Amino acid sequence: MTTAISRIAVATALAATPALAQDPVVQGDKNVPEFEPAFENQTRAPAMSSDFELDVSTLAGPLVHPWGIAVLPDDAGYLVTERPGRLRHVAPDGTLSEPLGGVPEVLNEEQGGLLDVALGPDFGESRRIFLTYAKPMGDGMSATAAASATLSEDLRQISDVQDIFVQEPPSPSPMHYGSRIVFDGEGHAFITTGEHFTEDQRVYAQDLDKTYGKIIRVNLDGSVPEGNPFVGQEGAIDSIWAYGLRNVQAAAYEDGQLWTISHGPAGGDELNEIQPGLNYGWPVIAYGENYDGTPVGSGESKMEGMEQPVYYWDPVIAPSGMVFYDGEMFSEWQGDILVGSLYPGALVRLRLEDGRVAGEERLLRDIGRVRDVEDLEDGSLLIITDEENGALLHVTRAGQSN
Repeated sequence: MTTAISRIAVATALAATPALAQDPVVQGDKNVPEFEPAFENQTRAPAMSSDFELDVSTLAGPLVHPWGIAVLPDDAGYLVTERPGRLRHVAPDGTLSEPLGGVPEVLNEEQGGLLDVALGPDFGESRRIFLTYAKPMGDGMSATAAASATLSEDLRQISDVQDIFVQEPPSPSPMHYGSRIVFDGEGHAFITTGEHFTEDQRVYAQDLDKTYGKIIRVNLDGSVPEGNPFVGQEGAIDSIWAYGLRNVQAAAYEDGQLWTISHGPAGGDELNEIQPGLNYGWPVIAYGENYDGTPVGSGESKMEGMEQPVYYWDPVIAPSGMVFYDGEMFSEWQGDILVGSLYPGALVRLRLEDGRVAGEERLLRDIGRVRDVEDLEDGSLLIITDEENGALLHVTRAGQSN
């Protein structure tokens, strides 16, 4: 059930239309101050502020490390994943179901487990949903996997679970699974992967015969669509759409374009506008450094033949879950990107103008580790916090709470 509302001031002294200041968002010292951006506002864009307060209420919890949210149609509530391997239904009044039956076995270690959940584009007719998860592959190995399934009418179980993608090769490292799934409205699914973190595996992000650190594009049944850029290339995996990425945990498809946000190491989280066949550089170039302070790859942030991010953060925000806002409750945010921050924890708002970031705002800085965000039909937001006692939170404009 919904608990008491906390009210958070977003700003108090600006006009209703968000304004840009000269100074960037307060965020701390850079890990690699010698790296210069490739163009204006590629990092530390001007700070924005919004002239209203937010109400935050707990809709459901506690949830154990919740990871993904899917909003059901017709006010039927929400699906939420818990990383240990549970899929839950949350009713509109916050009633939390028992775990649904039929969920595939997951590797619940470190960053592995049950991860994203999304409604299929034809959910209204088929009741098909999609899950991503750390698939156990035997002998301690695992891989990022995506599966389709049918959700029962009574919201108690899923059936007909079929993998549509399994990362290859399996990895002994239960880290950096990536694992968002989004759709383009034309019968294709984009699946993000990670490169499993270790120095000997992260180089696979550059290898086209492995699906580490890649964007994958498949048909909804897992077959390879026409038009994938590496189809027919000797040694390349046909499902690869783009490569050279670290750990992509945020993705959204907007106006015919796929956008992703990936984790950097110490510095270097990246917003990328993904184009087919292109190389996004990891681990050859990066705007961060290794956790021990040593350079990543070449030690450079730019290299011919490798794409520059639209935006990067140093220090990191540890991004996870994003949406292009399309609601009326926060009309000032129309078209802006909202992305969850796991560290230091916040909801981050980006304003895009002509494909570049024009401003940034940090919201709900005290809310904890934001793992996913969705906007609802009335324009309010759902947020999940990734904690042992995490929660599904409802965010509204002050005075407009339901």
